[in-house]
Order: sequence, then C-alpha cells, then structure tokens
Amino acid sequence: MSTPKLVATDLDGTLVRADGSVSDFTRDVLVKLEEIGVPVIFVTGRPLRWTRELFDHIGSVGLAIVSNGALVWDVAADQPRLTRLIEPALTAEVATTLKDSLSGLVFATESLEGWSCEPAFAPHVSGTMEPAKRVAAIEELAEEPLIKLLARSADHDDADELLAAAVAVVGDRVNVTHSSFPLLEISAPGVTKASTLELVCTELGISDADVIAFGDMPNDLPMLTWAGTSYAMADAHPSVVACASHLAPGHEDDGVARVLAGVFGL
Repeated sequence: MSTPKLVATDLDGTLVRADGSVSDFTRDVLVKLEEIGVPVIFVTGRPLRWTRELFDHIGSVGLAIVSNGALVWDVAADQPRLTRLIEPALTAEVATTLKDSLSGLVFATESLEGWSCEPAFAPHVSGTMEPAKRVAAIEELAEEPLIKLLARSADHDDADELLAAAVAVVGDRVNVTHSSFPLLEISAPGVTKASTLELVCTELGISDADVIAFGDMPNDLPMLTWAGTSYAMADAHPSVVACASHLAPGHEDDGVARVLAGVFGL
C-alpha cells in the first residue's frame, strides 16, 4: 500500500470513544499528521451543532463534512463551504410516501438553523438536547430546503429492517441510511459521505486511491467503498466489516490512531 495523502474518518464509533471524548493518544496522532502535511477530514452523520465540539482537532485543511455529506463546513471562516439540500417538494413527497407505507413514522428535520420536529418525535439521544427551533407537522417543516430529513417509529426497533423497508418504497429518489439507531437519515439524491468527500478531494487535488478511510456503520459504506484504502472498526456493523479492505481495533482502543501511527510511521 502506498502512503495515503488524506485521512477521512467517521467520528462516533470510530475516532471518538463512547463518551464522545478523543484520547490523548488519538490527539497526538492527529497533531503529528498535521505536522507532516497529511490532512484529516472528519466525515460524520452528526449535525453541525454536535460536530463543533471536535473542531479543535481539525487541522489546517479546516473542513468538516457533516450530516452524511449534506454540508461541508469551513471551520476557520465559520460558514458553509458547500450545502447539498433536499428541496421542499421532494421532502414532502418522500415524507408522504413513507408515512403511507410504514406505520407510526414521526419526522424531524435538520437545517443550518437547527433541528425541528413533529410534536410526537422523541429524540434518539439520551440526556440534555437543545430545544427544537420549530414543532409542527412535517407538511409545514418541509416548506424549506433541508440538510436532512429524519424519521423514527415506535413500531420499528430494528435499524436494518427499518432501513430496508424505507428503501423499498422510496428507491433512489433520496439517499436513505442509518448510523446505528432505528432512525432513518434521509439526504438529497446522490448525497453521501463519499460523493461529498470526492468533491472535497477533487478541490484538494487528491484522488480516491490516495485516501485512507475509517468507519463503523451503514452510513459509512459509500465512503469506504470509494476510498483507496478502507478500515472497518473491530466493533463495526457486519456490513461495514464485510465491505472494508482492512479491520482496525475498536474505537475504545484508539483503533484509528493506532492504524494511522503504523501506516505513517508516527
């Protein structure tokens, strides 16, 4: 394997530990990569508001790909570099199709201004969560371009089964994935971690063959397939382990940093 020119890594379940922290060892490896001129791009399903807490670890490239590729954030300028939004008509069409086909779905939305939800939507994370900026029916929430449409149902507790059922009814009209929870994460057609990472790498003059990527969940599959070198975490979703060309130690064991230290001789 030739030495990669860019590192692309998921965050939750991959680079960061279960408590959301970055270990001292991982932090040191990221600093050393910066010193030798290897950019590290965070490529996450997290919304912007949950990615900001890790911006201190972003190097001079200064970019983060968030919301599964729907947004590229320029950290230094504190503004979007690229947005890939779902248009209102498509959001309304997809929400109606899903509601008619899958029982009990309740929707939430992500925009640059924050998240909104239907009254019955229960957040998928425990602990304190910032209030929704709007609470209204999806028909109203769909009236603006969105970064991401989210859907969950008390009638479906298996993430893979919920994803398969959703894809069966919406096809490729939008991109649908999940990142461990039984929560549908819906982006504009063609918008994935991979397609946005490719746009960023083209701007940087880096080919897919020169990218090493890390991930653990189905939303990472396009990126791992696209990158020249791919690593699944040891505790990754079975589909990710089957897809990736290599296996890294788990995220609690600093798997990403340990692999990068070996690959780059740090």
